[in-house]
Amino acid sequence: MCGIFGYIGSQNVKQILLEGLKTLEYRGYDSTGIAILDTDITLKKCVGSVSELDLTISNLDLPGKLGIAHTRWATHGKVTKKNSHPHISVNKEIAITHNGIIDNHKYLRNMLESEGVIFESETDSEIIVHLIAKYYNQGKTPLDSVKSALILINGTWGICVIFKNHDLIICARNGSPMVSGRGEHGSFISSDPHSISKYTNEMIFLEDGDIAILKDDGIEVDSLNGHSSKVVKFEDTWEITELGDFEHHMIKEISEQPESLERCLSGRIIIDKGFCRLRGLELSERELSNKINIHLIGCGTAFHASEMGAMAIEEISGISAKASVGSEFLINNPIIKMDTIYIAVSQSGETSDVLDVVKKIKNAGGLIMGVINVVGSTIARECERGAYMHAGSEISVASTKVCTNMIAILLMFGIQIGRANNLSEKDSKNILQELNILPNKIRDYLNDPGDVLAAVELIKDSKLVFFMGRGVSSIVAKEGALKLMEVAYIPCLSYPSGEMKHGPLALIEEGVPVVVILPKNKSRERVISNIEECRTRGAKIIIIHEEDDNEIIEYADVSIPIPQTGKYISPIMSNIPLQLIAYHTALSLNINPDKPRNLAKSVTVH
Repeated sequence: MCGIFGYIGSQNVKQILLEGLKTLEYRGYDSTGIAILDTDITLKKCVGSVSELDLTISNLDLPGKLGIAHTRWATHGKVTKKNSHPHISVNKEIAITHNGIIDNHKYLRNMLESEGVIFESETDSEIIVHLIAKYYNQGKTPLDSVKSALILINGTWGICVIFKNHDLIICARNGSPMVSGRGEHGSFISSDPHSISKYTNEMIFLEDGDIAILKDDGIEVDSLNGHSSKVVKFEDTWEITELGDFEHHMIKEISEQPESLERCLSGRIIIDKGFCRLRGLELSERELSNKINIHLIGCGTAFHASEMGAMAIEEISGISAKASVGSEFLINNPIIKMDTIYIAVSQSGETSDVLDVVKKIKNAGGLIMGVINVVGSTIARECERGAYMHAGSEISVASTKVCTNMIAILLMFGIQIGRANNLSEKDSKNILQELNILPNKIRDYLNDPGDVLAAVELIKDSKLVFFMGRGVSSIVAKEGALKLMEVAYIPCLSYPSGEMKHGPLALIEEGVPVVVILPKNKSRERVISNIEECRTRGAKIIIIHEEDDNEIIEYADVSIPIPQTGKYISPIMSNIPLQLIAYHTALSLNINPDKPRNLAKSVTVH
C-alpha cells in the first residue's frame, strides 16, 4: 500500500528520492510527497502520481543530502494535499512519513489538542510527529523522543523521522515492512527491498520493535524490545520494468506469462523421473509417515489460486487439503493442528492478514511454509520454509502472471508429495509433460486470443455479469469475476453452475452476460444444461472452451477456444482469456487497468 523511501549521504537527495518513489508506485498511491533537510526542512506534496510531483519540483532548487519521501494510499482522511505525507511539527523542526494505522489515534489526538496542538490534516499519521515533538521539546534526544512517542502508540507503523538540527534519519517498524541498506554514497531506507537494491545488496530487514538510526557513514539498529536485526545479503534482482511497446503493465504482464512460467518451472521438474523438486517445500520421511493435512492461506487472487491448488493437491496426492481466506482465518480462534502443514500464499509477502496467520501458527508451534513472489519479504522471512514464484516484478494491481505461477507451484507441490504416497510415475510424467509444454500453449493462445473483443462488447455496458463453472472451473470463474470487478468496476457474481437454480437464476434476464468456463470433463453435460437455463431467460452466453470442442459453439453468443490441456493444467489455461476480457473491458470504459480506484497492490494494513 503506502511506500516510504529515505536517503542520507553525499549525493543530492532530490533525484534519489524521486527515483525511489517511482519504484514504489506499484504498491498503490493517491498522493506523494518529499521532505528535504538543508538549513530548514522543505516539504513538497501533491495529489497524484510521482511524475506529477516530479513536475511540481523539477525547476526548484532543493539542495540537501538528507530526505524522506512517501506515496500515500488513503486510509484515515480524504485524498488531499494536506493529508499527504510527510507531516511536519508545529515548529517545522521535525518531519515524518508513516505506513500503517494508529488504533488509538482518537485518544492521542484529543490529548494533543488539549495541550494546544493544532492539526493540519485528518490523518492518524500526523499524531506521530506531534508526539515526537512533544518529547523533543522537553529536551530529549531524537532517539529517545521517538521511543517515548512509540510507547504511547497502539497499532502498526513503519516510520521515518528527520530533525532540523540533526543529520540523521530515525526509522522504526511494527507490523509494516522497513528495510535499510548502506551503499557507496550513503544510507537508504525503504518499505521495499527492491527500491534500494540498485544501491546495495547488503540490507537490514527491520523486525517489529526495531529502530534504525541512519547516518551518512553507517546504520545503527536499536530496539524497543531487545531484538537485534542483522545484515543479510539480498541476492534477488527485480527491476521495475518499462512498458516498452505495451500500453499498460497489465497487458504486458499477461503477455509475459509464458516466460514467467518457464522461470517458475526451471530446474524444478524432472520429467523422465516423474518428479518435482521444490526444495523449500520438501517434506521429510518422518513428516510424510505421519498422517498430514495441507491448509493453504491467501487473500484475493492468492486465495483463489490456493483453492485451485488445494483441489489439485488433494486429488493428486490423496492428502486432505483445503484453503482459507487470510482475513477470516483468525476470526473464530482456530485450533492450530500439529498434523497439518500450513502454507501462506502471497505475491508481496507483506499481506497483513496472512502475516497475522503466519505468526499465530508459529506461536502455536505449527509448521508454516510460504509460496511468495517477493524475495526478502516479511512472510518469506517468517516462514520456516518455502518456495519463491520467480514471476518477476508485477506492477499492475490486478494479478495475472503471479496467479499462474502460484497455481503451478502448488501443482508441483502436489506432485512432489503425491510421489511419496500413491501417485504413480506414469501419472506424474503425464502431468509434468503437460505442465512443461504449457508456456508454449499460452504463447500460441496469446498470438490468437479469439473473440475476446466480441465478449467485451456484450459485457461493457452491463450492470451485472455472471461467471460460472463446475469443479475447479468454478474457482476459475471466481477469479475471472474478481478481475473484471477490479479493473472495470462492473458488479460480478460467480457461482458453481449447479447452484444457479438455488437462487442466482432469479437475476438472469434479457441481455445479462454469463461467462462459462467449460473444459471437456465429466461435468460438461450438466454445465450445458445450466447454460440452457440461462439462454431460455435471455442471457448472452460467453463460453471459454477447448479448441476441439466444436459442438459447444451452438450454445454460445461468443465462444473463445483455448488450447486443449489436461485437467490439472486447465485452470491456468482457462484463466488467461478471463484476464484479457477484464483488461479490454477496462480499456473500453476508459479506465486505467493498472491502477483501479481504491485498490493497492500490497495490502499491508487491516
